[in-house]
Amino acid sequence: MATPGSTVSSPRSRVSARIAGITPSATLAVDAKAKALKAEGRPVIGFGAGQPDFPTPDHIVEAAAAAVRDRANHGYTAAAGLPELREAIAAKTLRDSGFDCDPSQVLITNGGKQAVYSAFATLLDPGDEVLLLAPYWTTYPESITLAGGVPVQVTADESTGYLATVEQLEAARTERTKVLLFNSPSNPTGAVYPREQVEAIGRWAYEHGIWVVTDEIYEHLVYDGMTAESMPVVVPELADQTLILNGVAKTYSMTGWRVGWIAGPTDVIKAAASYQSHLCGNVANVSQRAALAAVAGPLDVVAEMRAAFDARRKRIVALLSEIPGVDCPTPQGAFYAYPSVKALLGKEIRGERPEDTVALADLILREAEVAVVPGEAFGTPGYFRFSYALAEEDLVEGVTRVGRLLAEAT
Repeated sequence: MATPGSTVSSPRSRVSARIAGITPSATLAVDAKAKALKAEGRPVIGFGAGQPDFPTPDHIVEAAAAAVRDRANHGYTAAAGLPELREAIAAKTLRDSGFDCDPSQVLITNGGKQAVYSAFATLLDPGDEVLLLAPYWTTYPESITLAGGVPVQVTADESTGYLATVEQLEAARTERTKVLLFNSPSNPTGAVYPREQVEAIGRWAYEHGIWVVTDEIYEHLVYDGMTAESMPVVVPELADQTLILNGVAKTYSMTGWRVGWIAGPTDVIKAAASYQSHLCGNVANVSQRAALAAVAGPLDVVAEMRAAFDARRKRIVALLSEIPGVDCPTPQGAFYAYPSVKALLGKEIRGERPEDTVALADLILREAEVAVVPGEAFGTPGYFRFSYALAEEDLVEGVTRVGRLLAEAT
């Protein structure tokens, strides 16, 4: 309590500018809003969640159940990850993408998001620039900024299938450029870079001494005969300046288990592991044991999920393409469609004239009871992201509702 005659200083900001500047995850916010409306009894269909709608495979769940009963998993373990999991991930990486690394070059993280942040926290000094291919996943720019870096957006649109070129990257490069963030198959567009383009970008990065952080979490979800090419495999000389990010979330339907990893040069992985030892220590041992069963096991269930996603992909593209004013390129990977709705902005729909996709998404939620994520969340206004990781009957009903509403645009 202040004494008579004394002055009371105004308190300093309660939240740091660094944290206050973070934009909350738009995808999680949309999903939460849809779930809240459902809880009120409204028949909302949500296209926001970026997670498979399949259960985690039984053999993985059973491995976790056994791990709970094993007292060896009840205490601290190595901050960099269980040795047997690091070894299994090294073997899985060689099997699936052809990248050969030692288990010491693998760091286990609390999901893919921590892998993204830890990669940038380890690589970046204040002011370092990161070339950020847009449309981008919402977490990327926030992780770069939190680590003291500067995201430099390089945008590709539907005219190129959302694929950026070496020429665009070169135009954005400066003396401060340290990292290129690469994501193929892409969230949010589903774009998959062909091998020749991966090679061209990789050689450009190598020639200019630019690090590559490549997010390969959707590697198994590719269609139409496409393959997810790993850049340091296509350009082997780039391996010493590349970090590969991955995890069990999408491939094995394990989003809630929170296991990801970083693979890369030994010195950088050692530094990232030291950082993690102070940040959080080891990833939950039960989740690590479940991840071990996943990456060391068969890919049969993955093939079944991919077939289901492929059928939904074709259905959603066909339905979206029937809506006047909607331009929907066919995605070749992941489980997202990313149509342009720029032709509908400013038109009247039920007495409103939404001028951007934030406003249009809000109108769709209120009037059609369908939740979609606006392109502003991914750095490109004028688009929507539709996740087709939901039951086909919901997919058809949801897009049909959106189509009926947007057909009223005048």
